[in-house]
Parts: sequence; structure tokens; C-alpha cells
Amino acid sequence: MAQDRIGIIGPGRMGLAMLKHLKKAGFNVTVYDVNEAQLGKAIDAGGIEAGSPREVGENSDYIIVGVGFEPEVYDCLTNETGALSGMAAGGAIAVCSTASVGGVQDLEQRCREKGISFLDAPIARGRWAADEGTLLALVGGTVETVERSRPIFETFCSDIEHMGAVGHGQVAKMMNNYLLWVNGCALIEAGRLAGSTGIELPKLRKALMMSSGDSAALRDWDRMTFTWALKDMQMMEKLMDKENQSFPLASLIKELVKDGRSIKASNPPDWSGEGGIAKRD
Repeated sequence: MAQDRIGIIGPGRMGLAMLKHLKKAGFNVTVYDVNEAQLGKAIDAGGIEAGSPREVGENSDYIIVGVGFEPEVYDCLTNETGALSGMAAGGAIAVCSTASVGGVQDLEQRCREKGISFLDAPIARGRWAADEGTLLALVGGTVETVERSRPIFETFCSDIEHMGAVGHGQVAKMMNNYLLWVNGCALIEAGRLAGSTGIELPKLRKALMMSSGDSAALRDWDRMTFTWALKDMQMMEKLMDKENQSFPLASLIKELVKDGRSIKASNPPDWSGEGGIAKRD
């Protein structure tokens, strides 16, 4: 059976790693990025240059969208030069960007009207896993679309979890990231408090990783940043508002992550013993 021709819109830090794995597996990959430098890296990695998302659509059977924000997802798919204007019926689009539940459900409807399959496919585990080809895809869509996608996603994912209908992939990613930021914020406070007693945080970290205080955030503290934390929590807020219920802890975490990025970059608790500061001066 012939392989799908792949398109990647937004071959940034994650998308570029996906491209390299796809090329290694023998796929032809057309690429587009508004950032000329990033597009150049993708071409150097074996991608075929496209001048617009529409051109990606014209030359692809399966498109992976990896842009940063939901408005960019809409722009690259639905505007006059968007991929949907160039893609033939029978194609498929996977949105790997973090987007709102309602947003991906709306995009699925727009794709369906054109005879194009849609996969809600945010990915987890971060950029190191992208390099290693061990990402986790949390996907929402029909069984048929998921199965069509497997040979593609298996080139850069070690795990593909079908969460349900379109939108459920975003819900799963949202909950995963929410719990990551809960633990990240708690580790900042716990590090400050514990450090104030004079305890060596690396020793405490080792003990916690053997106990119920363990978490992915603690294990990957050195690699963890809060770069996308506020965006994640803003998506969470949209879902909370739609439910018209009170989620006080989530609301608090949304405020705490605003300082998390600067603290982690400049004055983090030294959980790993790599030269951080256990407490603020």
C-alpha cells in the first residue's frame, strides 16, 4: 500500500524532529513555516519547500499542523491560502497543536464538509522525547482516522492513546499539562520551604522519588520550563467557563504559573544540585 504524502505546517522545535523521523522512515514531506529560518532548517532536513499552507495541501495526503496557538491553526487551515483550500477530498489533517475543545470540533466539521478526515492529536513528553521518537500522542477522532494515522505517528511516537471523539485528545492533554503545572508550582514552594531549614534538596528529591511525593515534574526538574504554562491554563479556563462551575485550584494555578517561568529561569529551588538556589534571598 502506497504511503501517504505528508505535509507539516509549522516545523518548529517539535515539528522539525517529527520531520526527521518521517524522512528516516521513507516518507516524502512537504513543509511550510512563516519563519524563514525555521523553514530553512526543515528544508535542510529533507523537507520539500512549499510557499503557502495551500501548497502544502495541494501536495499532501496527510497534513500535520504544529503551529503554536489556536488562531494560527485556523489561519493556516481556513484562510484564502489555507491548506483546506488546496487539499483534495480523501485527505486527512492532524492538529498536534494545543487548542480548545470547541476549536478542534469546529475544524473537524469544516474538514468533514470537504471530505477530509480530521484527527485531534496533541502530543506530550516534550522536546527530548521528540528527538528520541518517544512522544505520546493523545488522539481524538474516528477509529478509521486513528488507524490511518498510526503508521505516520509511530515514526515519532512510542505511544498512541485513542481518547475518544475529536476534542477528547485536547481534554487529555489539558489535564496532563494542568497536573504538570500543579506539581511544578508545588515544587517551587516546597523547595523554598524545605531549603529554608538547611536540608540538602538533592537528598530530599531522591527520597521523594521513592515515596508518594514523586512526580514527573520532580524527576524532570532540570528539563522543565514554564514556557507554555500560561497558554495551557488559558485553554483550561475556557473549558471551565464553558462548564460554568467553580474550579478554585485551577484558577489559582493559572495565576501562579505567571511567575513560574521567571522563577524557574532565574532563581529556582536547587532540587538537582546543579547550582540553583534553594530559597530566595
